[in-house]
Amino acid sequence: MAFLKLCSLSFLLSTAFAADTYAPVSATCASTALVRDASGLSTEETTWAESRKAIADEALKTWLAKQNSAWADATTLPKLALSSSGGGYRAMLGGAGVIKGFDSRDSNVSTSGLWQALTYHAGLSGGAWLVSSVAGNNWPTISSLVTGLWGNTLDETLLLAEGLDGAIDIAADLKAKHKAGFDTTLTDTWGRLLSYQILYGDNGGVNKTLSDIAGLSEYTSHNAPFPIMTSTGVKLWEGECKPDTLGTQYEFSPLEFGSWDSGVAAFVQTEYLGSSLSNGAPSGGDCVTGYDNLGYMFGTSSSLFNLACIPAEVNATEIGTLLYEILIKVHEAATSDLFGVFPNPFYQYTASSDIADQDTLYLVDGAESNQNVPLWPLIQPARAIDVIFANDLSADTDFNWPNGTGILQAYETAMAEGLTTMPEIPSIETFVSEALNTKAVFFGCNDPDAITIIYLPNFSFSAASNVSTLQLEYEAILTSELVANGVQIASNGGKADFGPCLACGIMQKSGATLPSECTDCLASYCYN
Repeated sequence: MAFLKLCSLSFLLSTAFAADTYAPVSATCASTALVRDASGLSTEETTWAESRKAIADEALKTWLAKQNSAWADATTLPKLALSSSGGGYRAMLGGAGVIKGFDSRDSNVSTSGLWQALTYHAGLSGGAWLVSSVAGNNWPTISSLVTGLWGNTLDETLLLAEGLDGAIDIAADLKAKHKAGFDTTLTDTWGRLLSYQILYGDNGGVNKTLSDIAGLSEYTSHNAPFPIMTSTGVKLWEGECKPDTLGTQYEFSPLEFGSWDSGVAAFVQTEYLGSSLSNGAPSGGDCVTGYDNLGYMFGTSSSLFNLACIPAEVNATEIGTLLYEILIKVHEAATSDLFGVFPNPFYQYTASSDIADQDTLYLVDGAESNQNVPLWPLIQPARAIDVIFANDLSADTDFNWPNGTGILQAYETAMAEGLTTMPEIPSIETFVSEALNTKAVFFGCNDPDAITIIYLPNFSFSAASNVSTLQLEYEAILTSELVANGVQIASNGGKADFGPCLACGIMQKSGATLPSECTDCLASYCYN
């Protein structure tokens, strides 16, 4: 049956007509500088985060008072963030359950209300799909996404997204982008297929861009956390197909794209990604907008095709066959098609010494440096985050459970880079032997100079949540079960002491005097 569909697809794609909504377009450049050094936050993010923090503080104060009346008059409140790991649909749905368990609009558990208290939310790969589905649809509740979108789109594999008509639209989208003078790769097809499943809107939300999120009502009213996605750079020009553990970490937000890492150390306005720039200035007069198509952004964050390194090897899978069926209607496949491809906005930019001579950046899944929990954007001193909820739905073990690799790698990278904001993270052996990967754990409690990380790993509280990362089809009941289990992950299985003890772990970073009840709580939940 799949073969017949692909044969029909091949014929229909050959007659596809060009679309006009996916292709980037020429536009007048902004009057402000397009590129800046990574010496701190942009003025725009600083201003936005300050306004968001004021609203988040009120929500946090309300939540704290529910846990212990001693917090009712708290004044100095920590800045909170959530990190959603990669792991395909398992991570997207389990992570969605964590959001539901934090969201006072959508649940009534011990952690309900913490979503309203977050200032930042970062995700990669499956976590980036989650960030994008929530932020790109203007932050609806998870329950409404399950009943109104995911329940209707995840029960068929990507191969059947919107049927053959959807595949024809995707081919037309790629042709339009190619005709406009831009490379199209497997990441384009991948992002477009995913978009049909996680974005509302015509043609799979084809006209949604990452920078457009900054104009949505929940963003402009500062009623939701600031969204960030991550990806990893690959030095294809040096023959590298896969990054090492110190591979450059790039981040995408509605405001900027770039990296804090030395060798790049710069950011460009997201809206003008795709523009031809030299030393931070337009090299051809006009700029480009629309390159930051939201599907292309979260497609890049989850692009693993480079692991083959030889394009033909991707055809070993049915999804690989479909991707190539679409792509080869635009151009013959090449090794560069295995990456998310971006005109280098930091070409000839002085601060970006590692990439200044390259006209193209090649990006892949944000977890390919083994940092499957996207902590890197959140531990940067410029963002001054005090507490991070690290939701880990990685498949580190043979049975698709996390074992701490994601946050340990982030810690080791931070140490190698001289970044002291990460608390000490134990070895994998310790994680497993002490069962730290099966329950909520607080890292950094006793280090006043480090961020506190509230580790929330995947565990089978109410469902067998160790679904394979490669599973592409989710019946509605499985989708609901994984989300429900995610609520349990958020609330540590509904343990009666978790809310009050979590309040102690959060407020320890405020420097405030803690209630006496916190002594036993911190002894129970804090590592070391």
